[in-house]
Amino acid sequence: MNRVFAAWPFVAAMAATVVASNILVQFPFSHFGLGEILTWGALSYPFAFLITDLTNRRFGPQVARRVVLVGFVFAVVLSVWLATPRIALASGSAFLAAQLLDITVFDRLRQQAWWQPPLFSTVVSSALDTVMFFSIAFAAMFAFLDTSVGLQDGSLAFSVPLLGFGADVPLWVSLAAGDFCVKLLMGFAMLGPYGAMLSLLRPAEAVR
Repeated sequence: MNRVFAAWPFVAAMAATVVASNILVQFPFSHFGLGEILTWGALSYPFAFLITDLTNRRFGPQVARRVVLVGFVFAVVLSVWLATPRIALASGSAFLAAQLLDITVFDRLRQQAWWQPPLFSTVVSSALDTVMFFSIAFAAMFAFLDTSVGLQDGSLAFSVPLLGFGADVPLWVSLAAGDFCVKLLMGFAMLGPYGAMLSLLRPAEAVR
C-alpha cells in the first residue's frame, strides 16, 4: 500500500499525458507538410510508456499495473468530458491493452541490458496501441460509436498517399502509420531520460 501511495506522482503524470494526447490527436501536425501523416497526439503520447517503464523499474510490475489502472480511470473520465466518447473509448481500450503489454514485456527483460526493457516493450506495445486506437477512433466500421468524431476539419474518409508517397489509403490509416513511426522515434529518444533517471529511481523491493 505504501508503494502505491508513493506512486501517485506517476498516476498524475499518466492521467495528464493521456488526457492531453486524447485532445491533441484530433489536430493534425500541419507543419513541414505532415498534416496527412501526423497528429500532435503522436508527440505527447509516448511519454506514457516512459512513465510506465519508470514505475515498473522503481516499484515492480504489480504497482505499475495499479498505476496504469488508476491512470486509465482518470484518463477515460476526463477524456469523455474534454474529447469525445468515441475517442475516450478508443484511447481507454488501446491504453489499457498496450500499457499492460508494456509492463509484461518490460518485466520479462528486466535482467537484460538497461536499454532493452524500455525499448523493446515500447516498440511492441506501441504497435498494439496504434492499431487499436486508430481503428476504434477513426475507422468507418466503428462509426456507430460516435458519428460526430473526426479530425479538426471533420474529414477522415478521403484517401491520401500512405505517409505522403505510398499507395492511396484512408486518411486515418496514413495518420496511424505516421503515428507509429513517431512512436518508434520517440521510443529511442526516451532512452535518454530513462537512462538519466535510473540513478534517481533505484528499484524498491518489488511487489509481484
